[in-house]
This record gives sequence, structure tokens and C-alpha cells, in this order.
Amino acid sequence: MKRYEARCVRSDGWWAVTVVGVKGVHTQARRLDQVEAMVREAIALVRDVEPDSFAVNVAPVLDDATRSAVEEALEQKAAADAAQTVAQQAWRHAARTLVEHGLTVRDAGKVLGVSHQRINQLVND
Repeated sequence: MKRYEARCVRSDGWWAVTVVGVKGVHTQARRLDQVEAMVREAIALVRDVEPDSFAVNVAPVLDDATRSAVEEALEQKAAADAAQTVAQQAWRHAARTLVEHGLTVRDAGKVLGVSHQRINQLVND
């Protein structure tokens, strides 16, 4: 599937949009969530194709400081998600180990500081 990149630059409260590699395809939008639909319509008209026959990558152009802040936030979010996955695995393992060693789900819940219903969920995941 053909992929187009829509470069978006903020200008006076609008996003000025240029489609890379497609001469004459420019548009503007108030919000980034409006860009893809507008670009699809413009490309479809210029290239005489169906609007759903290609992919669009919306690429906001940010200054270096803003881009760095966004990248750092995304990296930290990915690290937090990975840590959350590891923590969930540890919780499941601990709950299963407690129950396998003869504790009731209520006792296992007391040990782990969660409800017996949560222990039951962890054991049966």
C-alpha cells in the first residue's frame, strides 16, 4: 500500500500541511486529528484514486526542544509500560505460588494486600 507523509507546521493557530512527494497538495487544519481526512481527500482528487487506497502518516514538525520533550515523555511511558508488565507477571507468580503452597485466596489476598477476588483473577489469568 502506498504511504504518504503529511508534514504539518503550526502557523497562526493552524496546521499548514504539505504532502511530501505530491506536487501541489497543500491544506490546513485547526487540529491534527483533522489532517488525515483532509489529506486523503486532496490526494484522492489529485491522483484520481480512492481515499482509502493509501496510507497517510501525519508528521507534525516540532522545534528541537519540543521534540525532545515529547521523545522523553514517550520513552518514559514505554519504560513505565514495560515495568507494569513485569510487575503484573510478578503479581501473578506470587499469587499462584501462595495458593499452590496451600493458602486460601483470602489469605493470599491478605499477604499481598489485595482482595480475594483479585487473587482469584491473578491465579486464573
